[in-house]
Amino acid sequence: MTYRFDLQAITRPNIWALKPYRCARDDFSSGILLDANENSLGSSVNPAFAAVAEEQSLNRYPDPLHGTVKERLVKLRQVPDPDHIFLGVGSDEVIDILVRIFCIPGRDKILITPPTYGMYSVTAQVNDVQVVKVPLELTGPRQFQLNTAAILAATRADPTIKLVFACSPGNPTGTWLDTRDIEQLLDSEAYRGIVVVDEAYIDFVEQTKGGSVASWVARYPNLVVMQTMSKSFGLAGIRLGMAFADRAIIALMNKTKAPYNVSTLAATVALAALDDAGLRKMSQDAAILRDQRRMLTEALPRISGISEIIGGNDANFVLCRVVAKDGSGRPDSDRAQRVYERMAQECGLVVRFRGTEVGCEGCLRITVGNAQENQELLKQLELNLNLL
Repeated sequence: MTYRFDLQAITRPNIWALKPYRCARDDFSSGILLDANENSLGSSVNPAFAAVAEEQSLNRYPDPLHGTVKERLVKLRQVPDPDHIFLGVGSDEVIDILVRIFCIPGRDKILITPPTYGMYSVTAQVNDVQVVKVPLELTGPRQFQLNTAAILAATRADPTIKLVFACSPGNPTGTWLDTRDIEQLLDSEAYRGIVVVDEAYIDFVEQTKGGSVASWVARYPNLVVMQTMSKSFGLAGIRLGMAFADRAIIALMNKTKAPYNVSTLAATVALAALDDAGLRKMSQDAAILRDQRRMLTEALPRISGISEIIGGNDANFVLCRVVAKDGSGRPDSDRAQRVYERMAQECGLVVRFRGTEVGCEGCLRITVGNAQENQELLKQLELNLNLL
């Protein structure tokens, strides 16, 4: 970095001064525990589930920090130690806590780069925080990459921008961001806030192209990297997200969160996913999905009515453009929406309409399914495009 980053200067004063709630499990977690008003007789559950409840001590509050999960993430993402990791209820809790820590309601702002993940804006609105929008590059060889010059011009002009959210790979773009652009934002004196890189889909990026910037938190105190167990690990149901950042940022997040935000069951499943066998399975599944993604990117443009696949194809979905039936090649959002609705309502096949987002006119976002699902998708998409 070319300047001294001042975390206190961008943190809400009430959060900086906050004395966190000290919960019972911060002090003791073994022995005869009569300190937290838990049910000492155990869990009242169906007998079929009683053994699991007893084994997991579900009558007890969970570990507030889940250090064993963090230890495995240290190794996986190459960060210095567990103090650089925050665990939350999905990435959405991470987003919300960051906004609450750094943005004063009614005054401060976040910056987003549309087309992008919708929860950044939703969270800002819930917290009475304004949103500045600087679109990604929408055409040319840098399609769906950061417009760093425009971002830095915006942050230079408006010091109330506290957080810049960059989604890599993007949603709905599926494009892995050039890390040189991220580095430029982190190094620039034109921006003194936090750069948040959302890497929910990072394990689907081809290894020859690039990888995570999570390890950068060891040298950039103004960087937060978000990841999740929902995508490559296939564990959306446990709602476990994570943030990697400088120790000082993680300390602020830990004292702002609810005392027992991540459940014992979620942590137990995460540990199983992060052991050697779980990591091998994740890598194998990600490779299979990348192969199926390649198949879809080749097959979809051969369907009449789909003009192209756009974006970098670095996630577990593809973004395809539906065009008008008149042969003009014009992106047709109305047709795309009708195809989406008919497939969902009459064919039981659900994709996502994204035609209202900037740069995504006429687009459907399609999750890469298993081989059988993908063949059915191609069949139904061709059928419905012929009909509509």
